[in-house]
Order: sequence, then C-alpha cells, then structure tokens
Amino acid sequence: MFDNQLRYQLYLTLMRWMKVMTKKIVVLGSLNVDSIMKMPRMPLVGETMALTNVTTAPGGKGANQAVAAARQGADVSFIGAIGNDANGQFMRATLVNNGVNVDQLKTNGDVPTGSAFIMLQDDGANTILIHGGANQALTTDDLDRNLIIDADLIIAQFEVPYDVILAAFELAHNHHVQTVLNPAPAVYELTPELMAVTDIILPNETEAQLLTGIEVVNDEGVLNRVTDALQAKGVKRSIITLGAAGSFVADGQRRWWAQPEKVVAQDTTAAGDTFIGTLASVIASDFSNLDDAVKRASIASAIAVTRPGAIPSIPTFDEVEAYS
Repeated sequence: MFDNQLRYQLYLTLMRWMKVMTKKIVVLGSLNVDSIMKMPRMPLVGETMALTNVTTAPGGKGANQAVAAARQGADVSFIGAIGNDANGQFMRATLVNNGVNVDQLKTNGDVPTGSAFIMLQDDGANTILIHGGANQALTTDDLDRNLIIDADLIIAQFEVPYDVILAAFELAHNHHVQTVLNPAPAVYELTPELMAVTDIILPNETEAQLLTGIEVVNDEGVLNRVTDALQAKGVKRSIITLGAAGSFVADGQRRWWAQPEKVVAQDTTAAGDTFIGTLASVIASDFSNLDDAVKRASIASAIAVTRPGAIPSIPTFDEVEAYS
C-alpha cells in the first residue's frame, strides 16, 4: 500500500513538472449544441411525460474532449466543421474561450451545426440522440497535414466520417503521433486498416457490446472475453469505461479493473469525454504510465459527474490536483 501511495505521489509531482512541458493534442471531432431534457425516468412507449427542465449548452464529443484536455494544460487544436449559423458561432466561441485553437475549424454553409438531444434522468443516467449536420460533412480535404504531424497525439470519435478518421490516423501513425480512438457512437466497424494505426480505443460498455456482440456486464470474466474480442480485431490497448463501476484496462495481456472514486452523480453526460481528454493530456509517449494516467482520468471524470452539463462540468488541472 505504501509503495503504491509513494508511486502515485511521485507521479503527481511529475505531472506538476510536466505542466510546463505542454503536450500538443489535435482533436478531430464533433461539435454539437446540446438540448438537455431533464426527466424523472425514460418514458414508456406511447407515454406522454412532462419534462422537469430544459436547457441548452455547448457539447459534442469532440468539443468535450478538446476542452477536457485543454483544462488539463494541453495545447489543443481542433479539426472539425460547423454550419454558417448562430449555433456554429456559439460553438466556435466556446472552444476559443477554453483555449482551444480553431484555425482548422471549417464553416460549411450547406448544412447546420451538429445538434444533440440529451434525455437526462433524475439518477444522472442519460440517453443521447444526435444530428450530425456539419460534423458528417467533414472531408479528407479538411485535414491539416502539418498540424497532425506536428502533434504528440490525435483523438477522434465516430461522430465524423470514417474515411476522414482513417486518413488522419494513417498520417499520424506514419509520423509517430499517438492515436486515440473513441468509437462512439458505434456506427463503424473496427476495420483491420483502422486498428493497425490506432494505439488505444476507449468505448463505453454499450459501445463495447455493439462492437463485439458480447453482452457487457460488470464481471471480470466477461470483461476479459470482451477484451479478447476487441484484440481479435487488432486492438492493441483498450479501456472500457463502465460508469460508476470504473474502467477495465488492457495493454496487451496486462489487464486490470480501475476502480473510481465514489461520488453522488448528478449528470453523467460528459464523464467519458472528460476521462478521454484527461488521459490524452498526461499519457506518456510509450504508454508506460497508463496505470497512473487512468487514475487521474478517473478522478477528473468523478468530479465531472457531480456537476450539471457537459463542458461546464469538466474540471481544471488544479481541481483534479486538489482532489488527488
């Protein structure tokens, strides 16, 4: 126990020192304006239910992950697209105000900015419907070659076209840039071509189930079978996020269940995105600190779920430090 505590304290000291050595991250991803509908529970088929609250907030997996990394001190640039509309300007301003470089954020006059409709239950659980809009109109021509090859790491999600992700990851891989894939929503296959240039994937339990065909439950034997199925597709490293149950991590045949801090969840909307952005901001170039990076990401995610909203809930570097 003492050795583990000492090791983690040394890691925290290293993180404080590394804050000066800023990691360069590119996020290739989605921007959505979220309509958050608060309800006691999910309605039954055919049921009319009164909402307890409706709010609008900036979101999208790409935006959330970019802000999470930026708030942890990373130098973050965004590749994506918005519509020529008020929502697009809202999302652009959100990234800028959070220190994210938007030089490669394109404006598409033919389609609207992406949108998401979040059904948030009283227990903090959520279900999300998205309309891709400009996110799905992104093309390989929108990729900035120099920005990608000059980065330390690139993150992508499945809310943008598959061919754009593959082209970006191939370019990154060929120039020794780390690649982190969030296969959400699970609308594309984990193809051999994509897995060959992906360093780590981070699905949640639902996405892992859809990608493998195995029902995911919080059982170590089952999670090992799911991990085996992912590795059979060519996955090198995986982290299956399990909500309040933590995450199941695999680095080849080295596997462990990372247990989270126990908190009272208010809103889980950006929990996974906070985890991913935080992990990306501290992971070593050879993944040698994966254990500690997962621990820090878990702390950031635990803080986020105690607050309402997506981007507003994401903690800063100092907040994670204080919690640690």
